[in-house]
Amino acid sequence: MPVAIARFERFFRSAAGLDVDKSDLNRYDEFVNDKVSDLLIRAEANAKANGRDVIAPQDLPITKGLQESIHQFRRLGEYGELRPILDGLVRRPVLDLALGEDADQRLPDVAGGLSVALAQSFRILDPDVKNPATEHWDRAFALFSLLL
Repeated sequence: MPVAIARFERFFRSAAGLDVDKSDLNRYDEFVNDKVSDLLIRAEANAKANGRDVIAPQDLPITKGLQESIHQFRRLGEYGELRPILDGLVRRPVLDLALGEDADQRLPDVAGGLSVALAQSFRILDPDVKNPATEHWDRAFALFSLLL
């Protein structure tokens, strides 16, 4: 886990010039899993509405902004190192429908895109922030809960 911590610290510096510490990574884990779970719940509803019993990639409610953040994540130098870590980090909630293999394989990139968006949201909420405090995390959580 210490290697993963260092990689995520580098990621936040690269994505938004932020310094995060070990306690921030617990908040980050909670954020990523809450938002991926929310997206999968909507994906399940989309699959059901389309008469499918397996969640497909097109069922994931990926907005234009999130898609751009996913592209930014893929362009980061840490992508190759972080993608397998995110794959292990992302918890798949219990759903009524099966999660298709193609949709499941997209989840690390979705988590990466959410991560880029989160890091950049700290700068939007407070352009001078260097090390996000609890209030920054709370505001970012509230903002994403409104949108996702």
